[in-house]
Amino acid sequence: MKIDIIGVPIDLGADRRGVDMGPSAIRYAHLQKKLEDLGYTVNDEGNVEVPIAEMCKITNPKLKYIDCIIPMSRRVSGAVSTSIQAGNFPLVIGGDHSLSIGSVRGAARDRKLGVIWLDAHADFNTAETTPSGNIHGMSLAILCGLGDKSLVQLWDEPVPVIDPKNIAIIGARDLDEGEKRNLRDAGAMVMGMEQIDRYGMVACLEKAIERVSRDVDGIYLSLDLDSLDPEHAPGVGTPVPAGLTQREAHLACEMIGETGKLIGMDIVEVNPILDIQNRTALLAADFALSALGRRIWNGI
Repeated sequence: MKIDIIGVPIDLGADRRGVDMGPSAIRYAHLQKKLEDLGYTVNDEGNVEVPIAEMCKITNPKLKYIDCIIPMSRRVSGAVSTSIQAGNFPLVIGGDHSLSIGSVRGAARDRKLGVIWLDAHADFNTAETTPSGNIHGMSLAILCGLGDKSLVQLWDEPVPVIDPKNIAIIGARDLDEGEKRNLRDAGAMVMGMEQIDRYGMVACLEKAIERVSRDVDGIYLSLDLDSLDPEHAPGVGTPVPAGLTQREAHLACEMIGETGKLIGMDIVEVNPILDIQNRTALLAADFALSALGRRIWNGI
């Protein structure tokens, strides 16, 4: 299998600057070489064009930078769709989580997709429920057909992109009240830190994988580094205490990869400005390796 690395240096969906440097930090963590050492052929497609914030305006405080996020999402969607149509595996590195509006849409083109959203947040707000107006907190809702029409459709495409019954949010621990209502109404699966603490990562992932695998053509993993506890991943813009351990996140990636159904992956929200000696970007690269087959020991 060939892997296409697709960088998306966007910070327009978030409040904190610096996450646009995430793709460079993850590349600097020797992502391509490590993947090649696993035996993959890797093609770095470079970065999708993204304007800087100074080139954009906030025309709607409830949907910040929407006029620049829409064309970015279209470009990312096209890049991911092209990669999968060529029989390759798109590995999308960011950049804030608004990029998934495009990446998951591109992966879902002409196929039914299950999505695992590894994140401290559900990203299930809309303009009506958001406390911040930051679009990176709306990505998954948009993919499920909720929210602003121009973001939901991008072009005049059918919506929703993803059936909420085919998504599982893992590691959530910071949900807004309106967002909770959206999740309940949609029927999305949420495995928060309480469930992981009670039942363990293996049991929670088994339920999540069973849920998102029903009658789908593939699984897409969208991994936000703030799903980890800030002790392990300090370089994120929206850290939330009491998150996943490094080992739990590796295990999640390993189990998802072992399904044989993984067709693409996002790694988002690495902010080098807030990081310590590139620790978070190094973790991000290693999580990709775990999802794509690297194991310390393959025996029992």
